[in-house]
Amino acid sequence: MSGHQTQHSPAHGAPAPTGQGGGGRGRLAVIVVIALALVLAVWGLVQRHGAYVDLAKKTTEASFPRVQLISPSPGPTSRKLDLPSNISAWYLAPIYAQVSGYVKMWYKDIGAKVHKGDLLAEIQTPGLDAQYAASKANLDVALARYKIADVTAKRWKALQGTQAVSQQEVDVQAANAAAQQAQVEAAQHDVEQFQALEAFKRIVAPFDGVVTARFADVGDYVNAGRGDVNSNGTATELFSVADVHAMRVYVSVPQDYADIVGPDLQATLTLPQFPDRVFHARYLTTAGAFDTNTRTVRTELMVDNDDGVLWPDSYATAHFVAPGDPSILTLPEGALIFRAEGMQVAMVDATNHVHLVPVKVGTNLGTMVQILSGLKREDKVINNPSAGLLDGEEVRVVPGTPGYDAPSVPQKTPGDAHQDNVRAMPNDNAPGPEAGSRQ
Repeated sequence: MSGHQTQHSPAHGAPAPTGQGGGGRGRLAVIVVIALALVLAVWGLVQRHGAYVDLAKKTTEASFPRVQLISPSPGPTSRKLDLPSNISAWYLAPIYAQVSGYVKMWYKDIGAKVHKGDLLAEIQTPGLDAQYAASKANLDVALARYKIADVTAKRWKALQGTQAVSQQEVDVQAANAAAQQAQVEAAQHDVEQFQALEAFKRIVAPFDGVVTARFADVGDYVNAGRGDVNSNGTATELFSVADVHAMRVYVSVPQDYADIVGPDLQATLTLPQFPDRVFHARYLTTAGAFDTNTRTVRTELMVDNDDGVLWPDSYATAHFVAPGDPSILTLPEGALIFRAEGMQVAMVDATNHVHLVPVKVGTNLGTMVQILSGLKREDKVINNPSAGLLDGEEVRVVPGTPGYDAPSVPQKTPGDAHQDNVRAMPNDNAPGPEAGSRQ
């Protein structure tokens, strides 16, 4: 038994080496964990430092105002000017009654084409007819008296120089005959006057044209010179006739464009009811003075209307083309700064610092303004500068947004690389392309 125990004693002591190996692996695991923790801590510190540096950089960049730059562009070789206009008839005649009475009948309604002398309406005038008849009777009485006075004067004239009559009596009879002749002439004038008034019973067209209004109706009472008297006691014209073989176009041209007004002025007209048609108008006359309220000059054009499609009192848009001066630089209106120092623009130098430069502006072309002095073609100007921008301030230049802040494709008119479309009264609110390159 003791020998058997002696043989197994080494086996009984075998676990001791196994315990020593497990302790070494535990220490290694702890070392690995500590190393990983240190790596993660260092990595976190590095990331946090990088984020701090990036945030500081972005904060520094955000502290500089972001601006977009444009360059002055040459002025347009021609300028387009769109202005509202009013179309009027070549002649427009409101027709009033010249005699008092009642409308017997009307024969032409609105829209009727009439010729000069065509009967429009008739007026019944019993009182005038009686006066006319009385004037003719008075004329007959005056003629009869004149005949007797004339015969008597001739008889007395024949006895002149004899002892039968005196010279005084001869002169009295001659004067009486002359007075009766004057009575005849006065009666004749009365007849002619009432005869003329009788003619006004017939309302006729004064010229070839179109009846644009009819206020007369059968049985209406009309007053001499005051038209149709309605229930309110006011008077209106009986008819209105317009000559529309040609039309007058009235346009108020702004003072900035008054230099284009003259015999060579041409214009095209567009009307809302004819969106696909263009009418050509030519210069007729101008007022030659400005309206103090609007600073515009009233200009009259004419347009042919052989087909009669244009109606009086229509609204139209007149399109003018005025010559431009490409030698004068232009900028968008938004690039200008108006302060106590006067009109300025903000330019950026090579170090991205702002310099406020005074400029002298010329004609306002709508979306663009002429710059007469203060700028060169190669200057870089801030577009839409903020109100708080200061001279010497550092800025950050950013590119414009294609299709909005800067055109992706230059807008050019065939045959004219610098044509500007100016609307004095815009047709819509869509932003127009701005001339000038942006960087």
